[in-house]
Amino acid sequence: MTETETIAYDVVVLGAGPVGENVADRTRAAGLTTAVVESELVGGECSYWACMPSKALLRPVIAHADARRTPGLRRAVQGPLDAAEVLAHRTYETSDWNDEGQVGWLEGIGAALYRGHGRLAGPRTVEVTAPDGTRRTLTARHAVVVCTGSSAQLPDLPGLADVKPWTSREATSAKAVPGRLIVVGGGVVAAEMATAWQGLGTQVTLLVRGKGLLNRMEPFAGELVAEALTEAGADVRTGTSVESVSRQNGTVVAVTGSGDRIEADEILFATGRAPRTDDIGLDTVGLKPGIWLETDDSLRVPGTDWLYAVGDVNHRALLTHQGKYQARIAGAAIAARAAGDELPEDEPWGAHAATADHHAVPQVVFTEPEAAAVGLSLAEAEQAGYRVRAVDVEMASVAGAGLYRDGYKGRARMVVDLEDEILRGVTFVGPGVGELIHSATVAVAGQVPVGRLWHAVPSYPTISEVWLRLLEAYRG
Repeated sequence: MTETETIAYDVVVLGAGPVGENVADRTRAAGLTTAVVESELVGGECSYWACMPSKALLRPVIAHADARRTPGLRRAVQGPLDAAEVLAHRTYETSDWNDEGQVGWLEGIGAALYRGHGRLAGPRTVEVTAPDGTRRTLTARHAVVVCTGSSAQLPDLPGLADVKPWTSREATSAKAVPGRLIVVGGGVVAAEMATAWQGLGTQVTLLVRGKGLLNRMEPFAGELVAEALTEAGADVRTGTSVESVSRQNGTVVAVTGSGDRIEADEILFATGRAPRTDDIGLDTVGLKPGIWLETDDSLRVPGTDWLYAVGDVNHRALLTHQGKYQARIAGAAIAARAAGDELPEDEPWGAHAATADHHAVPQVVFTEPEAAAVGLSLAEAEQAGYRVRAVDVEMASVAGAGLYRDGYKGRARMVVDLEDEILRGVTFVGPGVGELIHSATVAVAGQVPVGRLWHAVPSYPTISEVWLRLLEAYRG
């Protein structure tokens, strides 16, 4: 193959993370030839530096907390976790940062993989520069799909570059447990990594600029997680900004806005994400490099009939499962348009519209306790103009919570649309609630009437009985 050869495909996908893989799976299933370009590991951020390794670190911490509150187990688990075994299992779950298995899957569906950096070089054209410098040009008959994801965004702080701070990548791939760790941020990554490393024996100081944790959820979610972190030994400081950082003789020193000096072995900044679109050739198609790419509900970029943006890059919902959902929608839309079908522009909840992005995005925060939500919070629903009522119950009010573990603490809320009598949002906080959220997702996405939910009988004695308590509280 020469450096100047041009190869044509029906679809070219930039990025082989879970989102790009799912786009390729759907377009290949539709019989479209598909090329996938990846500059790092096939499987992407989720497989190697986010979802999988973080949950591998968190699961033992959460199980340990549950066991210490379970009769018959608490004496047996009073000692610390085996951190070396936890880290080894984390490495196993990432396949030791080797993507051979996922490459095999991609090849198994008949997609062509090109390793290297892919850049748009005009409409329907992608230029790939391989690690050895070889360049190839790929053209797309029907679609180019940008699935390049997002990266950690670091603040502009004096001394930061010299400190070599952790981002989410270092936090999930660290080879040893630091003695002291400063975590800067109040979102999901900050809360989860504070939970994981505190549970593995690190002394964590969590610095939150805002009033509390998890500010995109109901306020009680962040309050309960912060309370548990404090009980576990973490130092949680809200309303605290970091003004400068330095590393002195191997020790990180962070100076806060109030003048406090905090020392640690490492510092993790979990302060937001930025789109990985700065060097993918957007300027060659009239778009500004480095932007979040706006799309319609079929995930196509407005003003084009060939460019799609799926996953984090469109900023609709920065969640792996939601990006995979978008990928399924986009793949179906690309296939339909390739077949010459005209897609309806205003068909919500159809096969070619990612309507759930607006109304039913689920998320689980794997802290201790877990926090899970879908749809709108009370504040969001009110801001959107809905006439709603929030119904709250304590999770401990159901028998299943007490059986799950002693001293169970948590809260549930459903936000009811008083005009349509459907749920606009549901939030659960408490041990094990991550497994409850799909029932809420079905109720919100399906717009199931509250009257019909009354007939969805929860099994006794499960934590799911909280649904009955919520409906009883609503009916009065």
